[in-house]
Amino acid sequence: MDTAVDYSQLKVPNHVAIIVDGNGRWAKERGLPRIKGHDAGFNNMRTLLRYIMSRGVKVLSLYVFSTENFKRPSEEVSHLMWLFVLMYRKELKTFMEDNIKVVFSGRDDPLPKSVIKARDELIEATKNNTGGIVNFCMNYGGRAEIMDAVKKIVKSGVDVDELNDDDFRHYLYHDLPDIDLMIRTSGELRLSNFLLWQNSYAEFYFPDTKFPDFHEADFDQAIIEYTSRDRRFGSAKS
Repeated sequence: MDTAVDYSQLKVPNHVAIIVDGNGRWAKERGLPRIKGHDAGFNNMRTLLRYIMSRGVKVLSLYVFSTENFKRPSEEVSHLMWLFVLMYRKELKTFMEDNIKVVFSGRDDPLPKSVIKARDELIEATKNNTGGIVNFCMNYGGRAEIMDAVKKIVKSGVDVDELNDDDFRHYLYHDLPDIDLMIRTSGELRLSNFLLWQNSYAEFYFPDTKFPDFHEADFDQAIIEYTSRDRRFGSAKS
């Protein structure tokens, strides 16, 4: 894909995470029902996802549905579940063409069986792809992931006195590299329980743009900003 930005002059993050936010408010601003905002957001995600991976990002984590989102009106939740099934089946061809492996982070319960089936089919079909990883965080919570990891550790009988950060990572939903750049669209300035362990040293970027309008040029600006940051990982400034 062509771009006006010369990525050879930029620092491309290895792992980008996006909190997909602002769909409902985008719809409200246009006098539309919230589900129309989700439709627009999913359509944008299909294009943006492919663009991001084409820019050299190796891992992309997308926060598409939190554990708390089940508290939303049933009509909205049902529509989102339908969109997930539609996207996972519709985008399989694209993921295969682009050699992208798809994984999911989150709990099964109370996801509908149709979503779990479409999810598992996508995981199985792309499991041997090597061109990059897209991690859909669905029915996900950062505290839940850490709690689930602790339970796995206890059940495994690991000597906790010997446990270190690298060991602990293996018990998370997926052993993925730490996040380099975390983007939250719509101007909200919080993590909302998203990948708490993996975001420890991430650079944060909070554009005001709501997700349906967060396009390729907006992502380019995020990478330009990321390139300007001085990442010291806790060390003194040089």
